[in-house]
Amino acid sequence: MSVQVIKQGNKPEWAIVPYETYLQLVEKAEMLQDIQDYDSAKAALERGDDELVPSEVVYAILDGENAIKVWREYRGLSQQEAAEKAGISVPYLSQLETNKRKGSIDVLTAIAKVLHVSLENIVPSQS
Repeated sequence: MSVQVIKQGNKPEWAIVPYETYLQLVEKAEMLQDIQDYDSAKAALERGDDELVPSEVVYAILDGENAIKVWREYRGLSQQEAAEKAGISVPYLSQLETNKRKGSIDVLTAIAKVLHVSLENIVPSQS
């Protein structure tokens, strides 16, 4: 590999490499970033800071199903169990799941905590 080094005084300031070498370095840097991202994601999973979500959950929500209901069912909770843990009534939870009622931030935060998801995962986007 031919490299031209340009110095400022006695200190190397620039390295000029052939374009093909530059492209190889960029590719290797991107690969290294991918490896670091993978390692970071794997570590988060092992610590329990993150989880793998089945495609069925993602597609159900993307297809317009109520996110609270989808997450509740995925977590294996009945409406009774989820409502009790969130400190709300079963009819209130049912109304939220059928989009007949909108919950307050406090209620939605409590439900998100019960379902072990962020608030953003259960609040419909305003698009």
